[in-house]
Amino acid sequence: MSDRVLQATASNWRTEVLESKVPVLVDFTATWCPPCKALAPTIDALALDLAGRVKVVTVDVDAESDLAAAYGVNAMPTLMVIDKGQVVEHRLGAAPRAVIEAMLLPHAPAVAVA
Repeated sequence: MSDRVLQATASNWRTEVLESKVPVLVDFTATWCPPCKALAPTIDALALDLAGRVKVVTVDVDAESDLAAAYGVNAMPTLMVIDKGQVVEHRLGAAPRAVIEAMLLPHAPAVAVA
């Protein structure tokens, strides 16, 4: 996983996700999930390519079951775009990069935010 992809937890959720100045792509994942593992390189690439325009975080649903439950996550991977503290996009299952970008880019600023 890229150093640009943050591991979100219940303790940093508010600061890193809900109060983020840029939209956040949240990847609810599990270590035992083959589609999640297949999606990981795409998540890494998006984090690198869109740095400053979006934030990318992963949530390990086994370690953060309360957080997953709070967002109704019961299948992995589940992708969400959270902007200004609100879920604005939601998708179940792995997807090609173009599909994830189509979810994410309408909410992202055109240029990086400092």
